Amino acid sequence: MPIGLLALALGAFGIGLTEFGIVGLLPQIAAEFQVTEQVAGYLVSGYALSVAIGAVGLTALMIRMERRLTLLLLLGLFIAGNLMSALSTSYDTLLAGRIVAALCHGAFFSVGAVVASDMVAANKKAGAISLMFAGLTVSNIVGVPLGTFLGLEMGWRSTFWALAVIGIITMIGVRALVPVIQANDQTNLAREFGVFRRPQVWISALVSVLSFGAVIGGFTYIAFTLTEVSHFATSTVPWLLVLFGVGTFIGNIYGGKAADKSLNKSLGIILLLLTAVLAVFALTAHSQIMTVICLLLMGTVGLATAPGLQLRIMSHASDAPNVASGANIAAFNIGNALGAWLGGMALQSGYGFVSPLWVGAGLSLFAFIVLFSASARTVAATPADKAKAQG
Repeated sequence: MPIGLLALALGAFGIGLTEFGIVGLLPQIAAEFQVTEQVAGYLVSGYALSVAIGAVGLTALMIRMERRLTLLLLLGLFIAGNLMSALSTSYDTLLAGRIVAALCHGAFFSVGAVVASDMVAANKKAGAISLMFAGLTVSNIVGVPLGTFLGLEMGWRSTFWALAVIGIITMIGVRALVPVIQANDQTNLAREFGVFRRPQVWISALVSVLSFGAVIGGFTYIAFTLTEVSHFATSTVPWLLVLFGVGTFIGNIYGGKAADKSLNKSLGIILLLLTAVLAVFALTAHSQIMTVICLLLMGTVGLATAPGLQLRIMSHASDAPNVASGANIAAFNIGNALGAWLGGMALQSGYGFVSPLWVGAGLSLFAFIVLFSASARTVAATPADKAKAQG
């Protein structure tokens, strides 16, 4: 594999850490800026909404730009945003920094996947893309807990300084190791955006919104649950988050294999399991043993949907993959924002620190209902109906 893929993987690691690296630090940030848990959660939901905007908007704006230059410009946004966060003296400045950093997220993965596949032979493209995305998985396993640990030991701003350094190293690596790759001159934006006329594309995006909202609805405020309900010491939070990260790694692997065998069936089963796990977690969070088990299962089942959801939207937009791929990344992050917002509303309303888990269970069940209804309709459709849906 070309060494340039390692630069892309490092970028994916940094971006993954940026999105969720502050989850374990929200109590400290809330205390310093004297804001509520709900307002602190906007640092996650605001980031997610900005990812959604960048995933579609920047991908479309840069669709004909030389690929390496595109990546360098996106990394510039990443570095600038994290520097703003590290230097922030107010909550508003910190939120602004989060938004700037988030704009690069979706477009980096969209463009980076194209670059990775173009760097290798045709029979190695999937492996190249998976290597780049491995950086994101690793960030969930070790990056987020380490970012939390660093923030707790040296102050939460140290995590953002570390992210800025990762961005600079990645930029140097991309400039030195990634070749110049010209965009396809035949790319047609009208055709790309035409996929939004297809009902199944919208249904796939809605299921992505709800399923990721379910996971992030509980995960955004998990530090409060661990310390206030399960009564773990604050110093143990980073190590507990490792369990969630290990779960995401397992879920990504087996979720992809299950989707290859039976896409809609596997997604339906996973969503029902996610509903059950979140409900059990909410009921048993007072038990430290059950909390440990449920945290691992939450990561495993929650992130197991990702490969299948990506495959589902692409199967309904195979002739125009760029914007459709960006749209699904946008959907993931709109779900992140929705889950964080609803979880924050539940907390603000006084329903307790397990209420975000109940919010997640409700969203997951809703996702299953939407998927089940859409799948049944697809099976019942005539060939003419299916052709019309694709057109």
